[in-house]
Amino acid sequence: MTIPSGATTRPAPEPTHACVRCGRPVPLDVSLCERCNPLGLEQPATSQVHGTVFVALLLAIVVLAVAGRAALSGIGPFTAQVVGVAAGSDGLAVTLEVRNDGSKSGTTSCRLTRAESRGVGASEIVLTPRIEPGENRRFTTTTGKFGPQPLDLAVDCQAR
Repeated sequence: MTIPSGATTRPAPEPTHACVRCGRPVPLDVSLCERCNPLGLEQPATSQVHGTVFVALLLAIVVLAVAGRAALSGIGPFTAQVVGVAAGSDGLAVTLEVRNDGSKSGTTSCRLTRAESRGVGASEIVLTPRIEPGENRRFTTTTGKFGPQPLDLAVDCQAR
């Protein structure tokens, strides 16, 4: 294939991307077009933009952590004891009494285990109803983890 003598070859178009403000095509090393940056001001470097986003995310995480800590402070500690264990239709009916020694109302999760196993082996996690500060709350729950025959159970509760 030969090129005619009067024809000229066009140079390949320069690669471009969109202006970040209006979308017009601009060279790859420029963020804003001349219309959006008429004074030709220095444009932010990529590291500046990424650094700003990183600082904003870090600040948001810190604010959420402080807010979460403030929302949960004062709930618990919780003390609990097993008041009764009886055979039930679906396993054991366990009656617990839980006390909230904190300054805010809240719920907790309690772990039931066999008293003789000292926390090793089968266990059941039970969620308590809301307990007001300084209040004792008695409730009954049913568990199938320990078989149908009543036995000695131990309970340990943590603040949620």
